[in-house]
Amino acid sequence: MAEETACCGTMFSLYILIIVGLVAFAGLMAGLTLGLMSLGLVDLEVLIKSGRPQDRSHAAKIFPVVKNQHLLLCTLLIGNSLAMEALPIFLDKLVPSWAAILISVTLILMFGEILPQSICTRYGLVVGATVAPLVRVLLLVFFPIAYPISKVLDWMLGKGHAVLLRRAELKTFVTFHGNEAGKGGDLTHDETTIISGALELSEKTVKDAMTPISKAFSLDLDATLNLETLNAIMTMGHSRVPVYHRNPLNIIGLILVKNLLAVDPDGEVPLRKMIIRKIPQVSENMPLYDILNEFQKGHSHIAVVYKDLNESTARPKETEDEYEEEYTTGNGGAQNVHGVSPRSDGVQQMKKSPPTPPFKKRHRGCSFCILDIENSPIPEFPPNKVAVGVISMEDVIEELLQEEILDETDEYVNIHNRIKVNMNASSESLPAIS
Repeated sequence: MAEETACCGTMFSLYILIIVGLVAFAGLMAGLTLGLMSLGLVDLEVLIKSGRPQDRSHAAKIFPVVKNQHLLLCTLLIGNSLAMEALPIFLDKLVPSWAAILISVTLILMFGEILPQSICTRYGLVVGATVAPLVRVLLLVFFPIAYPISKVLDWMLGKGHAVLLRRAELKTFVTFHGNEAGKGGDLTHDETTIISGALELSEKTVKDAMTPISKAFSLDLDATLNLETLNAIMTMGHSRVPVYHRNPLNIIGLILVKNLLAVDPDGEVPLRKMIIRKIPQVSENMPLYDILNEFQKGHSHIAVVYKDLNESTARPKETEDEYEEEYTTGNGGAQNVHGVSPRSDGVQQMKKSPPTPPFKKRHRGCSFCILDIENSPIPEFPPNKVAVGVISMEDVIEELLQEEILDETDEYVNIHNRIKVNMNASSESLPAIS
C-alpha cells in the first residue's frame, strides 16, 4: 500500500513537471514567434553594422536563425502546437476532463501567450539571442516537417519579406528622429534638413536650382577690361563669369576672376585676349545628382543650362523676343559691360556653328578646357537649343543644404522666399573690429 502511494506521488510530481514544462515550452514558442518574426532582416543588418556593442552581438546570433523566415515560423508554430495539444492529455490524468480543459486554457492564455509575448515584444533581441542554440536544435528536429511547408510558403508568398522604406517614408522617419519632433530623437535641425535635402535632390532637376539667364551676370566677348568693367566684376563677387558672343543667349565660355588680378585697369585690355575657358552645356531636365557628379570631375564648376526646343512644341517668335527684351530693359539682368546692345539677329546667328561640347568623361588637362578663339571658330548654340540659365556648384549645394550660402558680396533675390538679400548692407551695420 505504501509502495502504491509512493508510486502515485511520483507520477503526480512527474505529471506536474511535464505540465509546467509544456506550458513553459508553449510560452517560449509563442514569445519567439512574435519576438523573432518581428525582427526584420534589414533591422538586424543595421544592428550588426552600426548598433551598440551588445546589440551587435545579439543581432549576429539571431541573424542566421531568422534568415530563413518561413522555416523558422513553421518550426516555432509546430513546437507551440505540440505543447498546447499535449497539455490537456496530462491534465486529464490528474483532474476531470472539464477541469483539464479549463485549466489548460487558463495556463495557455496567461503563461503561454500573454506573458511571454509581452516579454518578447520588449526584449525580443535579448531573449532571441539567449535561446538561439535551442532554436537551432528545434530547426533540426522539426526539419522533415517544417521544411516542405516552408518551401510551399516560399512559392506562394515569396522568399523574402525584407521591407525597405520608400523615399518619402524615409524622409518622414528622419524627421521623427529630430529633436524638434519631441519623440526623443537626437538629430539636430541641420542634420534632418541636410538628410531631407539629399533625399529630395534626386527628384529635382537643373531647372529647379539654376539662375535664370536674365538674372545672370555675364560679359561680352568684345568687352574691354577697363576700370568700370573690373569694378562691375568685383561688385558681383563671382569667382567665374560667363562670357557671351554678340548675344547674351549665346554663352560661349567663362573667365576665372582670379585671372584678372594682374590686369591693369588703365591698360584697356580686350577680354578676348584673356584665357577663356569652355563652359559645359546641360539640359534643364538633367537631375541635380548628375550635374553634381559632373562638377566633381573638375572640368568646370559652372554650366550653362539650355532648353531643347525639339522636346516641346516649336517656340513662337514672340517667345524668343521675350528673351531678347530681358537684356534691354536694364532691370538688373545680364550685363553687357562693353556697352554694346544685343543684336536683333542674334537668335539666327546661334544656328551656324556646332555646339560647345558638354562634360567629357575624362579630364585632359587645362589645354583641353581652354577655348581657342584665335585659331578656331567661336562656338555657338545649335538651332534646337536656347540658353535659359546658368547653374554653379553653389546652386546645387544650396539645394542639398536647403539653405542659401551667403558670402560678403551677395546681393540677390532668394528664389525660394522671394526676399532680396544684400550682404554688403548687412556687413556695414556690423561694429568695426578694433
